[in-house]
Amino acid sequence: MKPLAITEFTAVSALGHGRDAHLAALQAGRSGLAQQDFETAALGSWLGVAEGVDDLAWPAGFEAYDCRNNRLAELGLRADDFAAAVRRARARFGPARIGVFLGTSTSAILSTEIAYRHRDPATGALPADLHYAETHNTYSVARYVRARFDLTGPAFVVSTACSSSAKVFANANRLITLGVIDAAIVGGVDSLCMTTLYGFHALELVSGDICRPWDADRAGLSIGEAAAFALVERESPQPAAWLLGAGETSDAHHMSSPHPEGAGAAAAMRAALADAGLQPADVDYLNLHGTGTPGNDAAEDQAVRAVFGDRLACSSTKGFTGHTLGAAGGLEAVISILALQQGLAPAGLNLRTPDPALHAHYLREARQQPMRVVASNSFGFGGSNACLVFGGAR
Repeated sequence: MKPLAITEFTAVSALGHGRDAHLAALQAGRSGLAQQDFETAALGSWLGVAEGVDDLAWPAGFEAYDCRNNRLAELGLRADDFAAAVRRARARFGPARIGVFLGTSTSAILSTEIAYRHRDPATGALPADLHYAETHNTYSVARYVRARFDLTGPAFVVSTACSSSAKVFANANRLITLGVIDAAIVGGVDSLCMTTLYGFHALELVSGDICRPWDADRAGLSIGEAAAFALVERESPQPAAWLLGAGETSDAHHMSSPHPEGAGAAAAMRAALADAGLQPADVDYLNLHGTGTPGNDAAEDQAVRAVFGDRLACSSTKGFTGHTLGAAGGLEAVISILALQQGLAPAGLNLRTPDPALHAHYLREARQQPMRVVASNSFGFGGSNACLVFGGAR
């Protein structure tokens, strides 16, 4: 891959709004997770809820798009003045030369869940104010962002579970390389809803305790929500970072369980390194997928050691944010770029008793060190795997 310039980036999650809020939490080792309920789901679990979603003043002219997922997206577009960067890119390249490629898993299904509570008692009809195409539909978040900036370039949403918003970086790179576009808004948005909370609970993947990646007593994940965006451009004299490589695989081992030896995950990491023209020893830090479920962490540990051995500093940041599902790849890309800029390898929070069966070099405390290359893993249901490799600004 020819390095792709990342000119702007931002995120909103349980850690706060924007880069500074996320960096401060990473430096302080402060989690955004709290034991709380959401809507009608009283499961006693720890959640990563973003603040300010309900209080947002919704922009006029976009009433049909008003839903929790698009509100979260709007908060992300406002953070770090990301919207201004998009407008500058639009003025430079033109609206037809900017793509919009975002990841999500459940989109705004919450709007439909709420609508079902208000069905017509006689006919069962859903309320007339439910705008399915602009809210629940998977494409709705890309449609909203595209409309928000009056863009006319190619746009789509990737929904491959938890690898969704990592894969869009590779999608953007391919279309820029082909000459179809000159820039793209990439990232992901996923908001909390009943389907997610009850669904993962039914799969027995949600812990009643705060998530503990790499812990001997880990019992499951903590669910969060986030919006994460990056602006990638064909070229830039002063980028924030570079996308050096991307690797994608699909092992299709099982509908919801990872390959026990992490075969597809290891292949994605090797593909990302090959795409970047790098060797394993060139990577300074790896942001793990690390959900805190017994099977995922065990499989990823094997995959990481197969590719990098047991010396590469790595950690999961889901103890900070929760697992933000379709937004996880984008959110952890933002965290990886912050790690590059600040020379900060974040700690893996909530680890009490290291699992003696896991041997990757997992960081229990944050480490300050010079960094040139950082990698980030994102693995989804059905064996959809992605790994991104980022380099510092040159």
